[in-house]
Amino acid sequence: MLDKKKIKEILETRFQKDIHTKVSEIPLPSSLKDSYKAASRIKTAIENNEKIAIVGDYDVDGIVSSVILADFFDLLGVDFFVKIPNRFSDGYGLNPKILEEISGVKLIITVDNGISAVEAAEICKKRGIDLIITDHHMPPPVLPRAYAIINPKQSDCSFPNVEICGAEVAWYLVGALKDVCGVEYNMSNDLDLLVIAIIADMMELRDMNRVLVKLGIKKLNSSKRPAFFAIKNLYSKDKFEFDDISFLIAPLINSTGRMDDASLSYKFLRAKNYKNAKYFLDKIVDLNESRKDEEKTLYESSKALVSKDDEIIVAWGKNWHEGVIGIVASRLCKHYKKPAIVFSVDEHRAKGSARSVNKFDILRLIASQKELLISFGGHKGAAGIVIESKNLPKFKEAINSSCFLQDLDGISPYADEILGEIDIKELDLELLDILEFFEPYGQKNPKPIFEIKNAIVSNVRTIGKEKNHIKITIEKNNIYKEALYFNYDFMPKEGDRVDLIASVIKNSFKNTITPEFVIKELCLAKN
Repeated sequence: MLDKKKIKEILETRFQKDIHTKVSEIPLPSSLKDSYKAASRIKTAIENNEKIAIVGDYDVDGIVSSVILADFFDLLGVDFFVKIPNRFSDGYGLNPKILEEISGVKLIITVDNGISAVEAAEICKKRGIDLIITDHHMPPPVLPRAYAIINPKQSDCSFPNVEICGAEVAWYLVGALKDVCGVEYNMSNDLDLLVIAIIADMMELRDMNRVLVKLGIKKLNSSKRPAFFAIKNLYSKDKFEFDDISFLIAPLINSTGRMDDASLSYKFLRAKNYKNAKYFLDKIVDLNESRKDEEKTLYESSKALVSKDDEIIVAWGKNWHEGVIGIVASRLCKHYKKPAIVFSVDEHRAKGSARSVNKFDILRLIASQKELLISFGGHKGAAGIVIESKNLPKFKEAINSSCFLQDLDGISPYADEILGEIDIKELDLELLDILEFFEPYGQKNPKPIFEIKNAIVSNVRTIGKEKNHIKITIEKNNIYKEALYFNYDFMPKEGDRVDLIASVIKNSFKNTITPEFVIKELCLAKN
């Protein structure tokens, strides 16, 4: 049975191998291959009054990367423009179509993309355009022929073995450029943005990332950026918590790329005054509400297609919104506790988004059916797929009869996160302090989950506008604690003995802080 001392000891072990534990210890820009080569070329462009193009990406990481570089270029008085591709009309990253829109430049810099832009790089060479690629995605066997490539995953790059996002790579380029140009610039100015990109792009929250996000949340709360004042005012926030980044700020910034055009979020983050920031935020909120409506519709449509016999959920529909199928796949995973793949189908092709549970390698499973696919990519936990529409039934049948499915046997979606069984008397303000000390939680530092066994339900009530959540009171050894169950799939009765898996949250109401359990799984007690 876990007590507070044991919980603290377990959480401390997660960071024992961290090398960079202070901001003064994080790697220097010189540890990234080509960073100074790229910076020198940019300095030459500035001195020669060359126009520079920045090509970003339509997710949070790509948008923030673009803002970080653009802010620094403004400081230097650079002649530049930013192109963030439209998910629906431009496609992903630097590509031949994007290059058709870019004219009158001799230097292009990509942020959070470009490592696979082999064809686009050849076009740049033919046009006499120097291409600087900054990216963090896995390099392909054949790299683009670019002037400089800054990517920590290159085999000949000396950057430490720490996963960093595209915005961090762009930030390091700013560091090298600051050095080469000999300008005064406080690199911590960008931490209010970096913390959002690191968390939104699900980077490992250990080592240098842990250092940066802990400093970043402080910078975010003291930031003078009008965009963050606008969010605080709209949602009546005195300060941002780490969860606000994951569940409020990142979804807002992401919604523009999912539903319309990500340049709206870029303009929002770059707004110079509150009036402009509020103008863009109102538009973003409308898009985010549309995203939620679309997501809800597709989620219900997908659920209607799920067979309980399927080990892997595969659902598709005609012209389903490509911007939300990934979110729908995540929701299906959570609801059914199984991997899920959701496709949007047009006349000839289907574009799919896959999400996994726990340690199950969804990319490996998808790769086993590569002869049926047009293209695919991603990692263990999430992947993208393109397939001919006519092959969807065959694909669904094939992956549901795959030998890899034995890897799913007995896996609980929360197996990695469960610290152990806790005595409910340990739920108090001291435990909240311990858990907050080890924030932020995410990749490689999952939010602690606890088992509670054989508790008695003493009260149950539905809550929420749609009555889709419940709040229960559980009792063990004459100690009573509150527990919330959002989007519940099982409602116990008073007097039932139950087992549950739950995390802990801080409930602040009328200046009173109360620790509560948040239920992940709930069932009748097994003994």
